[in-house]
Amino acid sequence: MKYVSTRGQAPVLEFEDVMLAGLARDGGLYVPESWPTFSAEQISALRGCSYQEIAFQVMFPFVSSSITETEFKDLIEQAYEGFAHRAVAPLVQMDDHLWLLELFHGPTLAFKDFAMQILGLLMDRALIKRGERATILGATSGDTGGAAIEAFRGREQIDIFILHPHGRVSDVQRRQMTTAREENVFNIALEGTFDDCQAMVKALFNDHEFRDGMKVTGVNSINWARIMAQIVYYFTASVALGSPSNPLSFAVPTGNFGDVFAGFVAHKMGLPIEKLVVATNVNDILVRTLETGTYKPDGVTATYSPSMDIQVSSNFERLMFEMAGRDASRIETLMSDLSEKGEFQLSENELAPMRDLFVGLRIDEDDTVSRIKAEYQDNHYIIDPHSAIALEAGARCLKDNETTPMIALATAHPAKFPDVVTKATGVEVPQPARLVAQLKSEERVTRLPNDLAEVSNFIADKTRAGDTT
Repeated sequence: MKYVSTRGQAPVLEFEDVMLAGLARDGGLYVPESWPTFSAEQISALRGCSYQEIAFQVMFPFVSSSITETEFKDLIEQAYEGFAHRAVAPLVQMDDHLWLLELFHGPTLAFKDFAMQILGLLMDRALIKRGERATILGATSGDTGGAAIEAFRGREQIDIFILHPHGRVSDVQRRQMTTAREENVFNIALEGTFDDCQAMVKALFNDHEFRDGMKVTGVNSINWARIMAQIVYYFTASVALGSPSNPLSFAVPTGNFGDVFAGFVAHKMGLPIEKLVVATNVNDILVRTLETGTYKPDGVTATYSPSMDIQVSSNFERLMFEMAGRDASRIETLMSDLSEKGEFQLSENELAPMRDLFVGLRIDEDDTVSRIKAEYQDNHYIIDPHSAIALEAGARCLKDNETTPMIALATAHPAKFPDVVTKATGVEVPQPARLVAQLKSEERVTRLPNDLAEVSNFIADKTRAGDTT
């Protein structure tokens, strides 16, 4: 499997090099040269298999040039052995045609663990094999940072620097990052929004002298390996509900478009997905783009669902590349327009296939709280605000089509957002023992201004990437 950049000017790479590169050198995002496909018979054969067995079948085509079957199976077993539920990603029925896919049983209680746990093992293996060190650089709106730190803390070959927007993540999310004691972990609280953090990371990646000197790589969803691992649970959920015989739809709470793009890839690989519901909070750039064709970032509003408080959805570029017939020059034009004009306009030929598969819905704050309250009252089930947005959007779509089952993605444990959950339900959310310990631990964090020079100097001073192994 070879990988190409969405902007067409970066070298074509194998999986391991793509994983270690993170962002392509031309500023684009890597995608496979072609999509592996599963026949209906092959999908049917996955029924009754464990999560780990399906993970191997789905992911191995993407990595086969870089790792043996035996090694990859072993890493998959290690990656998911720490999950608290035997099914890894269990389904819960909420209504006649509405299901919830629980993706919060990993070590940091969020869906990011599914990708980050396997990525940590794959990256560590590659660096040890090469005798190299790396500097991981990432931005987080909440859950990515905690999952990344959990996956990479204490690894001798790696130093990890995570930027989060100061004062704009929940207390639980912050402490899952800042209570790590390992010396290779560095938390940066940046003055600004998540988009400022993401822009800072992209700027450092695009400074090739800094990037090469510090051996910088990324674990945000710009890294293809993250998307690859998230494809798996679309397959496991689908076969559990009778795929490929029965088409399904998914409602995905999203801001950076990575998780829902994984659903698109699953569709390209052969899963009969009828609709992918792009469920957003009031930071609704993706909904507006699907409705109007105009992609125009606006100001970021802080909400009850901070992981979705995003206006620059990096992974949307991967979808545009597909909708533009993989025309890299068209992506260059669109991204230039965004940089120079602050917006770009998609053509009707690009929008039409998007609208065939994707539905965009904005869920406001009151409806988010109402859905949390309703699920507790009706089902005695407690959900976090991100999962509430997915359930609300999924339920609205079911009103238009009540025959196709809808699976809403529950992306975080409610204990990560206790204030809004208690406000909605009137009860305190039980906290897992691991989380209780983190909430009592001392924090380690460095607060920095939104200044490229200060951030780059801090990283250069702390990383061991220039040392010999």
